[in-house]
Amino acid sequence: MAAPLRLKGTSAAPGVANGPAFVAEPMAPAPSPPSSVSGHAELASAIDTAIRELQDLGTGADPEGGDIVEFQIEVLRDPTLTEMAGARIDAGENVAFAWIGTLDGYIRELECSEEDQLRARAVDILDIKNRVLSVLTGTPVDDFPAGSIYVGKDMEPSRFLAHDWSAGGGIVLFGGSAVGHVALLAKSRSVPMVIGTGRFATGGGQHIGVDGDSGVVILKTARDHATSTQVRRPPTSTAPPLDSGILHTADGAQVLLSINVNAPDEIDAIPVATTAGIGLVRSEFAVTSLGDAANEEKQFEIYRHLLDWADGRSVTIRMLDIGGDKPLSGLTEMSLLRGIRLLLARPEIARVQARALLRAAVFGNLRIMLPMVTFPSDVDDIRQIYREESSLLASRGVPHRIPPVGMMVEVPAAALMLDQFENADFFSFGTNDLSQYLVASAREQADFARYQAHAVPAVLRLVAHAVKLAGGKPVSICGDMAGDPSRISDLLAVGLRHFSVAPDRLPTIRSAIVGLNADGTRAAGE
Repeated sequence: MAAPLRLKGTSAAPGVANGPAFVAEPMAPAPSPPSSVSGHAELASAIDTAIRELQDLGTGADPEGGDIVEFQIEVLRDPTLTEMAGARIDAGENVAFAWIGTLDGYIRELECSEEDQLRARAVDILDIKNRVLSVLTGTPVDDFPAGSIYVGKDMEPSRFLAHDWSAGGGIVLFGGSAVGHVALLAKSRSVPMVIGTGRFATGGGQHIGVDGDSGVVILKTARDHATSTQVRRPPTSTAPPLDSGILHTADGAQVLLSINVNAPDEIDAIPVATTAGIGLVRSEFAVTSLGDAANEEKQFEIYRHLLDWADGRSVTIRMLDIGGDKPLSGLTEMSLLRGIRLLLARPEIARVQARALLRAAVFGNLRIMLPMVTFPSDVDDIRQIYREESSLLASRGVPHRIPPVGMMVEVPAAALMLDQFENADFFSFGTNDLSQYLVASAREQADFARYQAHAVPAVLRLVAHAVKLAGGKPVSICGDMAGDPSRISDLLAVGLRHFSVAPDRLPTIRSAIVGLNADGTRAAGE
């Protein structure tokens, strides 16, 4: 049996504990409730509720816990915060984003401080931010099982205080601070705590040992839970096994086969070696509410999970394609805009996602794809947001990277002028929307399927023209046409060599490709 994996961190509170891991998830807000009152009144009410919750938490607490609660209540009562958030609300920001923007500025100042004590206060302000946000969005902060080992990036003081430590347990933080409030509380409650381990792979329920005396974390069992929870796999294929999603046509042309992903947990049952990576992540299916769109940590964890699964293979995450017929719960005032146009009209949404993507990019081969692009200026404007957010992250010392930025080709005007998009690093054809706009028929119309079928020759001609205009930049196709085996020969013929399909279409499309030549003709003997 393999020896347990030992991780070296820093002791923050002495003692030894063993137990199943609880892997902390970021707060996942529910949709913002419709408000019949002004944003100012809604925020004031949420702050009052948060203060009452903290007062209840502080009742009967020991002196250390009581002092921390009082500190947080004082911050919440500071009129400067409500005034700053109120100014954002008056400028047209949603109340949740106004609160987040105000507190994030405060947190950044603390994180950049040269004093350890001030830097440690950043997690207290994060705690306050999340507590009010949870009230605004109607989602309480969850507790975790007694006796377990809390594993996460950091831990909020109020979460520590709300937990019952009488059954034992411990804390392991990827980051954390030895002079922070949670470390102080852990020492006072004799809860073993190790910080600064860096990120490591573990799963909920894996047995972990925490040695707070020496600053060591011991992963005591193999991570075999993932295979036991798989509930579905792609159908088996009669085609020969292929490595990493790289296959060849009958006459030797290389073709890449990737997958489209909607929900992050879809990938858990898919062997990564069967794909070239993820060609499309529809992030709007994971970020389903205004609260989610405001939650940088939740988004970061989603993107990090996808990159971890890909294990170095390419992961293309499309920014939120919301608006129009894909509304974001809690966002109603921009229903006529969609995709890149809505993101540029509501830059506070784009900036949160940009920060999460920039931070995640250091953990794998990430590519960012922009939805519903029409003009080169759309790409320029989003790139400027990434540059600005990158500068802010750099000033805080947060690891990040600006990955390649490409675009969906789903607006006919863009497809016809693809040579003008010198600012895009790659292109991916979305044949669903391309068909819709070519035949001027909404998807919800009863005759859309008939129009779409008749539009195939026009779509293929447009794609063939656009591939030539791409000027040698990487091109792929991720729309439904890519998963239709009857269309693979046509798509090869127009020059496409990278297909991204639904996971359950992998075997069928793989078999179709290996039976064809690069020009789409059927191989001899097939």
